[in-house]
Amino acid sequence: MACKIIVEPEAELDLEEAVNYYNDQQSGLGREFIERVDDVFDRIREMPEVHAVVHRAARLALVRRFPYVVCYIFEGDFVYVMAVFHGHRDPSSWQDRLK
Repeated sequence: MACKIIVEPEAELDLEEAVNYYNDQQSGLGREFIERVDDVFDRIREMPEVHAVVHRAARLALVRRFPYVVCYIFEGDFVYVMAVFHGHRDPSSWQDRLK
């Protein structure tokens, strides 16, 4: 059974910033970024436990073709996306959201 994904407001802002950045770099690149993130969401929805817990209950999934990571928490039938961040960013930037 597939889990329901809930994207937290801060993660929505992360996505918006990344899409704007990629659209500024090249027309349509922001759309491709969102498509790759949606692919990650689909994989997480089907197999939420496939990624190891890395900090508290948080798990990380890589976004293909882009240097981004989806940080999520799996609880019951729900997946909470806490952050979508650049892989070179300081981990404390998303870890603070888990408090």
